[in-house]
Amino acid sequence: MSDRIALATGWLQKSESDRKAAGLALDGNLGDVACFHSQQLAERVLKAYLVWNGVSFPFTHNLSRLLDICGKVDAAFLSLIPVAETLTPYAVEFRYDVEFWPERSVARKSLDSALTIRAFILERLPDEMKTVIDKE
Repeated sequence: MSDRIALATGWLQKSESDRKAAGLALDGNLGDVACFHSQQLAERVLKAYLVWNGVSFPFTHNLSRLLDICGKVDAAFLSLIPVAETLTPYAVEFRYDVEFWPERSVARKSLDSALTIRAFILERLPDEMKTVIDKE
């Protein structure tokens, strides 16, 4: 069990780095970077939830696919699919698109979407795992 907690906590730590990076990028008017780290934030908190629940998952950046897997544990996760679908392209498709320069409002929305997913998952994780999460 402690290995599962350690691994899930590691995913949460990585998600916190992405949350902070997305915020800094947004403050620095780096919308493409903010969008990428927002997607990564969402992906990593989903993977933390799956690890915590002992559910294996494929190597994927597709958030809808990860939510489908989470939905097998808790069907409420399926309600997040519309939020997640907007984030998935930021992982690869737009990350390497030299013409993708989103407006600040798009980048802000991507971070807000990721934070929605984060909050949903944090409600479902035990307190001992949340020690790596900033409460801001």
